[in-house]
Formats: sequence, C-alpha cells, structure tokens
Amino acid sequence: MCELDTIHSMDTIFRLSFTCLWQTDYAPYFYDNGPSSTNGNMALFSISEDTEVGTQLYILNGTDPEGDAVWFGLTFEKGTREYLRVDPKSGNITLIQELDREVSVTWAVTIRVFVTDANDEQPEFQNLPFTVDVPEDTAAGISIYRVQAVDKDMGSGGSVNYYLLVDHVHSPGFTIDGHSGVLRIKPGETLDYETTATHFVIVVAKDGGGQYKGKHQVLTSTATITINVLDAQDTPPAFVGTPYFGYVYEVSLPGSEISTVFAKDGDEGNPNPIHYSITNGSEGVFTINSTSGCISLTAYPVTLRNELYEIQVKVISLSSSGYYLLDYYTMTVVTVRVVDLNNHPPTFYGENGPQSQFEVTMYEHPPEGEILRGLKITVNDSDQGANAKFKLRLVGPGRVLRVVPQTVLNEAQVTVIVEDSAAIDYEKGKSLTYKLLAVEIDTPERFSATADIVIHLLDTNDNTPRFTSEYYIARIPENSPGGSNVVSVTANDPDSGLWGEVKYSIYGSRYDLFLIHPSSGIIYTQAWAILDAEVKSKYNFYVKAEDTEGKYSLAEVFVTVLDINDHVPEFDDSRVERTMVIGAPVKVEAIDADAGSPNNIIEYSIMQAEPDNIFDINSETGEINLKSYIKSMEIVQNITKQKDCRWSLVVQARDRGSPSFSTTAVVNIDITEATQVNGPMADFLLQSRDNPMKALGMVAGVISILVGITVLISTATFLRNTKSNRIMPARRIVIRRRPPRDRKPWTFNVPFRGSGNDSSNKFIVGDQEAGSVNVNLNNKGGPRCSRSKSKPTPPRAPCLPPPSCPPPSSNPRPSERPRHWAAVPTVSEGLTSTGSRTSSQSREINISSDTSRIPVSSALVSELKMRLEQKIIESNSSYY
Repeated sequence: MCELDTIHSMDTIFRLSFTCLWQTDYAPYFYDNGPSSTNGNMALFSISEDTEVGTQLYILNGTDPEGDAVWFGLTFEKGTREYLRVDPKSGNITLIQELDREVSVTWAVTIRVFVTDANDEQPEFQNLPFTVDVPEDTAAGISIYRVQAVDKDMGSGGSVNYYLLVDHVHSPGFTIDGHSGVLRIKPGETLDYETTATHFVIVVAKDGGGQYKGKHQVLTSTATITINVLDAQDTPPAFVGTPYFGYVYEVSLPGSEISTVFAKDGDEGNPNPIHYSITNGSEGVFTINSTSGCISLTAYPVTLRNELYEIQVKVISLSSSGYYLLDYYTMTVVTVRVVDLNNHPPTFYGENGPQSQFEVTMYEHPPEGEILRGLKITVNDSDQGANAKFKLRLVGPGRVLRVVPQTVLNEAQVTVIVEDSAAIDYEKGKSLTYKLLAVEIDTPERFSATADIVIHLLDTNDNTPRFTSEYYIARIPENSPGGSNVVSVTANDPDSGLWGEVKYSIYGSRYDLFLIHPSSGIIYTQAWAILDAEVKSKYNFYVKAEDTEGKYSLAEVFVTVLDINDHVPEFDDSRVERTMVIGAPVKVEAIDADAGSPNNIIEYSIMQAEPDNIFDINSETGEINLKSYIKSMEIVQNITKQKDCRWSLVVQARDRGSPSFSTTAVVNIDITEATQVNGPMADFLLQSRDNPMKALGMVAGVISILVGITVLISTATFLRNTKSNRIMPARRIVIRRRPPRDRKPWTFNVPFRGSGNDSSNKFIVGDQEAGSVNVNLNNKGGPRCSRSKSKPTPPRAPCLPPPSCPPPSSNPRPSERPRHWAAVPTVSEGLTSTGSRTSSQSREINISSDTSRIPVSSALVSELKMRLEQKIIESNSSYY
C-alpha cells in the first residue's frame, strides 16, 4: 500500500491522504492535472463551507500501466465524520453533509484505488533446471521427482496444473500428477540403461485461465526434466565378433594360438569383470586363457584324430568381491579345422608334363558347343582339402569360349567349348590367344597359375562379295565414241585366296549397249554403240559380283546420256504461207530435235522484212504481230507504193545450245481485215484454214454418226416386224451397181470467190446480191487484193442445207485456215409389205451466205471434194 498526503488551504484547509492498493507488478497512479483542475488527484483541493449537500465536488482520475480496470475509494481517520463519498467506478466525489468551517477546520482523507486482477502472468517453474538420476531397476509407479510452478495471478488465473508433452521424440514412459507435479514411471513401463541411458521429459504448467483485455486466456510454461538412468547389474556378458574360427596346420606346435574370443559385460554403465572357460569339445587338446579368451593348442597336430573341432566357450560375470554371478553368462562356439599346409600352387600339364602354352589349329566358325579336341590340358594341385580347391577361367575376348569345369578339387581334365561361332572369324584375326587362369579359392595365399592357349584359324569361304554402294550413277555425253568408259564399280570379298577373287557381269534390260570388265569392274560402251539422248537418255541395269563358289551380290547402275547440241532448229518448210487478220497474230514454229534444254529451247527473231519495221515477233512463241499503229486495211494499203497485201519476211529460229545453231524461213503473209462472220459454218471454215485434216476428220465423224443412226433404225424396224408375226412376200434381192458414167458430178455451190497465186489460193465470200458462185479450182489467176472502198452489206452466217441450221459460233482465229462445211447425204431404208425400194440420192452442198472476204485454200477444197465424192459413192452402193 502506498499513501499520498496533500494539504489544501483556502477558506478551509483539508488534509487528504491518498492510498493506492494493487496486486500487479506496477502500481496504478493518479493523473496530476494541476491545482485548478476538477479531475485528477485532488491536489490543493478547496471547498466552500456553504456548498450544498449532494454537490459533485471532484472527479478522481487515474489509470493502471497494465491496462487493468481501476476502482476508487475514500477512507477517513478514526473519530472523524465522513463528509465526502466517491463512486468506485467513475471516481465522482459528492458532498454528503453540511460543512462548518468553525467546527471543522481540516480533514484527513485517504483516497484508495482498488485494481482488479487480470490473467496476465504465466506460471513460473521453480528450482530450474530439473535433473534427476533414477536406477534402471526402479519399479513403476514410484515417485522419482516433483516439479513446482508459481503463478502470481489471483483466483483461477493463479492456479497451476501439470501435464507431460509427449511426441515421437520424448519418452512416453512417464506420468505426472496434474495437481502436485509428482513425476512417476508409468505403470507397465521399465527403465533400461542398455537401451536408453537418458530420457528428456517436457512438463507443461498451465494456469486456470482468466480475463485479459476483454478476452479469456490461458497461459502455460514448459520445462524439460532430464532423467539419467543409472545402470544396474541386469545384463549378461556378450561375445563380440562372432562366429569364431581357428585352424591347425601341419606345422603348428603345442602352445600355438588357434583363435581368440572376446566378450564384454552387458552392463556398460557399471561393467563387471568377466571369466572365460571351455565347457565342451576340446577333447583335451585345446585350452583357453580365462582372462584374455585366447585358445591354444596343447598337442602336436599329428596326434589330432578329427579334422573339425567345435569348442564351446562360456563367459560369466564376476561380482565386485570376485564371486561368479551365475545368472549372468553367455555361450559361444569356436570352430577349429585341422588343415593341410598350403605349399603347392595349381599346375597345368600337357601330354609330356608341365606346360605353360597350348596350341591348336582349326577352321573358322566352328559350330557352337563344339569341343576344341586338339587341346589336351590337365590341371593339378598337390595340397589336400581346401588348399587344393581352385577356380578355372579364360581371360580373353568375352563369351567366345567357355572352360569346363570351372571349380576343381585337386585335379581335373580341362575342356574348352565354343560359345560364339561368329566371333571366331579368320577375317578379323588369323589367331586367337587366351590366358587359362587357375586361382585358389579358400586359402589365404590364393596361389595361382596361368597357361597360354593359342588358336590358329584356317579360312573358309564364308563371305559374299559386297559392292561399295547399293547403286551407281553415271553420266556420259551422247557423242562419246564406242568403247568409252562409263563408270567403275567395286565389290570386296574379305575371304582369302581364290575365295576372295571377284568376277563382274551385267544383268537387266537394255544393257546391250554396255559391257563390264570381269576383273576391274569398269563399265564401258560397246564398240559399235551409238548413244543418242533424243532416242533414249536413261539406262539402268544390274551388275553382279560373284566369287568362285557362286556367292554373289547385285548393285544397280543408272546411266544418263547427256544431251549435246547436235540438231539445228527446223521449220516445216522453207517458205511459210500465212494469212493474217488485222489485230490477230500468226504463228511460225520451228522444232529442235535435241533432247533437253537449253539445246532445244528456240528463240525467234526477224532477220529481214519487206517492207521493214512492220512486224514484231515474240522471241519465245514465234507469234508475229503487226505494229500497234496498223489497225486497218487502209493503213496496210498505204504503206507501200505497190499497194500490195502480201508481204514477206525472213524469220530466224536459233537454239540456246553451245555452240548455238539457227535456221531461217521465208514467211509470206497475206493481210486481210477481220469480218463479222457468224454461224458454225463460217467459224469452222476460219478455224480450219490452216489444218485441212481437221475438216476431213470432221466430215468422217459426221458420216460415221449418220451410218450408225441408220443401222439402229433398220435393226429396230426388223425386230418390230419379226415380233408381229407378219408373213412377208418372197423377195429377190438384186445388187445393182451404178456405172461410173451414171454418177452425178459433185458440184460445190459455195459463196466464195477465189483469188490467189503461187501455192495459195484465196477465196472471198460473195456479196448477197451475187448469190452462189461456182469455184474453179484450177484457176490460179484472179485479183490479188480487192480495193473497193464500198462497205459490204452486213454478213449473214452460212447455213447447211435443211433440215437444220447450225447455231452461230465465235469468229475463227486468224492464224488458222478455214475449213469447208459440207452436207453429208443420209442413207435411209424402209421395209414395207410391198417391198418397195428406196434409193439414195446424193445431195449438192449448197452453201449460201453473205459474208465478208475470207481467204480459203484451193488445195483444201480440192482434197475435200475428192474425199467426199468417194464417201458418197460408197453410200450410194446399196443392196435391194
């Protein structure tokens, strides 16, 4: 308790005592707000005596450093009247009796602040650290230690309970009383020094919990108890290094050390002395040192009757006074062998005694599993028992040969067996060398011996000739003379002697131009062979490599004949006739017979033209065009003084080979103006003017179709009459052939007027007023060019004779010659009951039209006339 006294003097002086009570680490305190303040610690507080009862005089104001709630109180000296009262929570001080300064001058008042406890202190362990020594034979349930923790809080926050923290690290073999803190060994558990000499137990002290800053909290503390287990005599001795073995050799003497055993007391914390003894199996020839455990021989080896002794040794603990602790002992067995002295290594023997090298001759690739019978090897070890046991192994190329047996006792016949036939290859090596190794197994000395095995191989024909490549590619110029080398092929046969000799030959189609040298593999052309890339540029055939026993392999040879520029471009004729329609090109074409580019790539050019600078030519296609400014016949007719429509130019065709070849042709071009000719007839004639065979094929096709239709109709009529079961009159069939003089001449009524000269005749479509014109095919004269300036009447598409008129078609290309349309006569027959005859008549081809002037070849018209007449004569020959 602390007390603060202050004196207040004004009209009446009071003496106040302030008392603070606390239970925490830090005391609460009042705020000092000065003498004129109405709240705080009432320093220099004064009051008038006429103050009414019930007046609030002051407000006590203070706090606790730890944040706990603060309570206020007033105490008066004994024998004095209480004039003031304080509210314990708010600190408000109120006057409760009237004041009289004349009666009471001063008061002595003690102000008390009551602070309630909060759970802010955790339990504290006393007397740390906790360490305790416990004998390992302490019984379970006995108290071994007591821990204590103190909590400064009051009430439930100051109460302490205990428990142990158990996890996989700390021992669970203990328990603690939650109220007293007494630590005990858990029932059913025991301590074992040999297993765990020290235990670490974590004890937790937990208070009863309480409020702190408006929340309920429980505080804990932990401490570690170190429990040292004290060793007690409860474990017998134990042997170290078991099992134990010993050996008696032929040179051992009495007193020789055979083996030594070692044991230590099981109670390592407080070990006792131990004692060794032999209980059985020594048969009087072995003894043991009771302190060191050393077993010794007591007789000469020659007197020993057994080869194996099993000696039972006992070790027992002694007390501190030297007495045997009969309950604490251990037994073990020491195995002793009487063995021969290992003083002879293994040795290899041949037919004539010891031998270090063995040789054999054999053919390559012997069968797998075959024994190398030429090897006669014996191995021997003169020692006895384990000293004469050893292993055999071959050192060399792995898994080729195998030795039998692999483990030998004393002596054995050595056998070598083939495991991998393919590895025994003469071509890989003419001989094989191995080391035969014999090594002792169970002896400390590990004596060994070696012998060399040399296998000499004989060759066999086990390989096939192989070409260096699966195929060979060769190139040879086409002008190479006969007997020229093409390519060299090579095949290898690794066999030796005659088996390694290779003979070459050729197989396959189209190899007759080539030969191969049977020994060198050089492929060359026949002496008479002529290579021509234009005829055949690719050859392929097979070559065969064969050894003396017929083993062979094949490879394919590809020969490419390289083209050279040995052909000159050629036109169809040295004089080329073309008809050009203004605005459309004409084409000349030359052919180069060379096989490949650039030798057969042709470039065209105009070498000479009359008149000059009128035509252009496409260097790649050979198309000849008029200059762009020539757009009508008037321009054409005004270019030269002769006013000629037929011009000539010299065109050159040159290939791109090296060296380059060229040729020329004179091209005569007739120029005409395009007309609006419509209909299939005019279109066909225009398109066929440069290809008369096209017109002939068209006519033949039409005739074939008509004949086919006639046959179908006749067959259908015959079948219909047959099914109707009509009785037909007897008919006599008379074959009548019209004599040649009765044949009607073939007359062409064509709407053309012909003109032309030399080998080309030009035809011009007649005017509408002129009607049909009979063409004189033999007329080679006529006007060269029509110079009439009057415009022709609008053209009308020509039509074939009835019953049908073909639809109009597009204008023909100017570069093609026109074909002639002709009406093909149709043969029709009708079978009636009266057997009437139907004769076929040839029809004239009447083609009338009003067209513009179109040039036509007279030779084409003549040829067409001849062929059509022949077809009509054949059609008119009928059977009646």
